[in-house]
Amino acid sequence: MIFLIEYDRREGRTMTFQCFKEEDRSAAQAKRREIESGHAGNGGNCEVVLLEAESEAVIRRTHSRYFETLEESLGIDGKSTSGDPPAET
Repeated sequence: MIFLIEYDRREGRTMTFQCFKEEDRSAAQAKRREIESGHAGNGGNCEVVLLEAESEAVIRRTHSRYFETLEESLGIDGKSTSGDPPAET
C-alpha cells in the first residue's frame, strides 16, 4: 500500500490521509504533486509525503507524529494553562 499524507506543521495535524494500491502509484505521485503545488510559497509549513507499508497500522506506528495531536507529540496533557511543561514524576 502507498499512503499519501499532507501534514500542517503549524497546526500540528494531518490534513489529508489517502491510501493507494501499488498499481496506482502514478495516481499517488500525481496527487502528491497537485497538493504540493497548492502549497508553493507557504514557507514550508506543510509536508506532503508518500509512504509505503503493508498496512495503515504499520504507518500509524512508524510515523505516529502524523496522527497525534501536537499536545500528544509533546507529551502535554492539555490540562495545564500556565504554559509550563508538565511536571516530572
